[in-house]
Amino acid sequence: MSTSNIPYKIYLSENEIPKAWYNLRADMKNKPAPLLNPGTGQPLTAEEMSGIFCEELVAQELDNDTAFIEIPEDIRSFYKMYRPSPLVRAYCLEEKLGTPAKIYYKFEGNNTSGSHKLNSAVAQAYYAKKQGLKGVTTETGAGQWGTALSMACSYFGLDCRVYMVKCSYEQKPFRREVMRTYGAQVTPSPSDTTEVGRKILAEHPGTTGSLGCAISEAVEVAVSNPGYRYVLGSVLNQVLLHQSVIGLETKTALDKYGIKPDMIIGCAGGGSNLGGLIAPFMGEKLRGEADYQIIAVEPASCPSFTRGVFAYDFCDTGMICPLAKMYTLGSGFIPSPSHAGGLRFHGMSTVLSQLYHDGLMEARAVEQTAVFEAAEQFARVEGILPAPESSHAIRVAIDEALKCKETGEAKTIVFGLTGTGYFDLYAYQQYNDGTMTDYIPTDEDLARGIAALPKVPGVE
Repeated sequence: MSTSNIPYKIYLSENEIPKAWYNLRADMKNKPAPLLNPGTGQPLTAEEMSGIFCEELVAQELDNDTAFIEIPEDIRSFYKMYRPSPLVRAYCLEEKLGTPAKIYYKFEGNNTSGSHKLNSAVAQAYYAKKQGLKGVTTETGAGQWGTALSMACSYFGLDCRVYMVKCSYEQKPFRREVMRTYGAQVTPSPSDTTEVGRKILAEHPGTTGSLGCAISEAVEVAVSNPGYRYVLGSVLNQVLLHQSVIGLETKTALDKYGIKPDMIIGCAGGGSNLGGLIAPFMGEKLRGEADYQIIAVEPASCPSFTRGVFAYDFCDTGMICPLAKMYTLGSGFIPSPSHAGGLRFHGMSTVLSQLYHDGLMEARAVEQTAVFEAAEQFARVEGILPAPESSHAIRVAIDEALKCKETGEAKTIVFGLTGTGYFDLYAYQQYNDGTMTDYIPTDEDLARGIAALPKVPGVE
């Protein structure tokens, strides 16, 4: 089919919202390694996990074999408030770049949380309510996840306690206020409200915090308060499962016009957006039905894929969470206070880590100023102010489109626009004022974190 008649925005109907999430693990020959109990070094059981997570979410976390898991009707009804999200042809960007490449982006910012995070937040809140819980605890980096969870908890009548990475808490006060508007209690992390927070502050006075720190505090509060469970906005298998709605909708929209992408690009911090976007395409790749170039883009200041190691590590700085086999910089690594707060995690999804280790996808690290250069270029021609996280994908999409300009190849590029950057204007101000800097950790910086990786009996 000719692509000359492709509309600017490809919309699906409500009936085309997926009725089931796609579990990518079902098609993986090499399954992601199991989470381990740090005390015993043995795989976590459902019983052990149920003390931290909701029971239904534990079942989803451990299910490596069921390809499609039905989306409850209450969740689909909530999705209809903002889904399906549009797939947009970036005609204006193509023209500005003078590239023969065809560029599409899946826009997930058309809800109050401003990001894709609501797709999993509503699912996790639903299962917590179904279990009869009083409330949930969580961490948030840039604030998109905390905002999304506060919205979902408000809808289902749950208490919501959010530990927000301190540098983001200070840089993004308005996102904090959106969370509070929806009834969430928001605490800068590390804080003196938890035992692990006080320990981190004692060891790292003046620290700006990290997602690993905030996770530790949120888990401590969840396990020490009856009627509460911990929920996570990225990294876990269950989260990538929920986010598969992004990729499923994207593929349905492309198939309507007979479009097959050559490359799929997404930002990568913990992996929720990237994992959700690539899910059905990676499934085809795993089954030998099609091939795609899949690129994960991470910040050069927190290069888990490109400079980390594939090993078991704690998911949190306080070392109270389970061990996950992933690409990691070490749980003690605290990234510089970059503006892409949602990408400041020392590790990566076990699913994506295994796929990367098996050579099924590639990764690139980009510097902050180059990211904001791409963000402004995109905003000026496409009319959307992108989030710093999303702008990592924009940077590489533009780079690839310019390569097409040099070679004359008319490749089809799809990337994920995870959300909007209207609460990130302090970052844009720094870029516009010329005061933004790039920080790339030295080999010595990374070696310290990696040297402290836990020794797991019987595991290399």
